[in-house]
Amino acid sequence: MADDPISTPGGEDPCFGHRLVDGHLVDCETARDVARFRKAERERLYALRRAMPVGDREACGRAITEGLGRTLGPIADRTVAVYWPIRGEPDLRPWMREIHEAGASVLLPVVETRDAPLTFRRWEPGCRMVRGLWDIPVPDGTDAARPEIVVVPLVGVDAESYRLGNGGGYYDRTLVRIEPRPQIVGIGYAFSRMPTIFPMPWDVPMDTVILDDGKIRNPQVA
Repeated sequence: MADDPISTPGGEDPCFGHRLVDGHLVDCETARDVARFRKAERERLYALRRAMPVGDREACGRAITEGLGRTLGPIADRTVAVYWPIRGEPDLRPWMREIHEAGASVLLPVVETRDAPLTFRRWEPGCRMVRGLWDIPVPDGTDAARPEIVVVPLVGVDAESYRLGNGGGYYDRTLVRIEPRPQIVGIGYAFSRMPTIFPMPWDVPMDTVILDDGKIRNPQVA
């Protein structure tokens, strides 16, 4: 969800104790406290990203790519949603080209409508791209498809594999609606670890978490 999913347009506090957020009944005060905590943590972690030398960031991307190879195994004929990097996220574009050449169908997320689930559209090297929401490049007019695997960038990740994202809530509202549920792989930097994000009812835990220090967490196996 957004940073403060229960605020009113004028910034006034609601006059009732609970409100329905994306189908979930939540306590307004708790939701506000969690939103404020997450906003502060998000800014802290963004600052750590900005401080990373470019060479270190590139090395982290290569380490995560190696972890993805070990975790996912043979990738031919699979449909994999990745992402276009923003705000210092690990750059997996070389891996996108690699798995495309290996026979995978690569998808990128597209915001068709604000505050609605994402659409995943096919991508291949050299395909026409246009600027989408927040100026993120997206495939222009390619077919939509349902992913079997969704590789999700994380700002932070907690001990229960819940993800702190950029605050828009697009992945959370999307992943709960995909049937059958895809394999969800969260990737990020080692400094992204945090004790808890204080999960809310709409948060979706990652099936697997891969960090740049080589650590791979799979709660389904551990």
